[in-house]
Amino acid sequence: MDFPTPLVRGRFLRREKRFFIHARLDNGTDVVAHTNNTGSMRGCLAAGARLWLSPAANPARKLKWSLEIVEVMARDIQGRDIQVLVGVNTILANRLVAEAITAGLIPSLAGFDILRTEIRYGSRGSRVDILLTTGQDRVWVEVKNVSLVENGHARFPDSPTERGRKHLLELQEMVTAGDRAALVFCCQRPDAVTVGAADDIDPEYGRLLRQAAAAGVEILGLGTRVDSHAIAPERVVEVDLAPFQT
Repeated sequence: MDFPTPLVRGRFLRREKRFFIHARLDNGTDVVAHTNNTGSMRGCLAAGARLWLSPAANPARKLKWSLEIVEVMARDIQGRDIQVLVGVNTILANRLVAEAITAGLIPSLAGFDILRTEIRYGSRGSRVDILLTTGQDRVWVEVKNVSLVENGHARFPDSPTERGRKHLLELQEMVTAGDRAALVFCCQRPDAVTVGAADDIDPEYGRLLRQAAAAGVEILGLGTRVDSHAIAPERVVEVDLAPFQT
């Protein structure tokens, strides 16, 4: 997925009321950008961190910028300190997973004839991110954007998520009804080696994730390549459902 217009570089100043990011562009201009990421973005918003913003396509939009990428200091699986670019635009996760499915990068979700998005499902009034169909065979696919990685292990969520817990129950309903269902953790950063639940942040989500897996929901991980020009699906990331130990 290429960014349609060049991103503009700056530095993070502060976050306000979840959806507002204060930043200073490299030309010295202070701006307020929108972020659609309702999580904590734990580990991604250090004071002075380098970031990249996209200009608003609609000139009438109140906020002229959107937060796309943050550069973070991380520690890899070998314990080395590294600089990592992290995609924090949660809307892109669905597009990246759809690209990966279409390209055959996720073998268990390959070979379907039709891919549709935002289809209503379940008993709780939700819309599934992706529905794959071939004849009478269906796979209901939920996507979760993951930006929290520590020592190579990606974890979701980065803040308690009632909505995420609801989605796990809805996916189980689809399996009970005789369809397939899958949850794809889309890791928008290149240092994710494994992915699993952040039990220390939302223990109930971790419990429901393992319950869903035991009920037949397929838990999958997708890794990406991130730079200031594009974010691209790249590889399968191993899922580790063992309880997280702090």
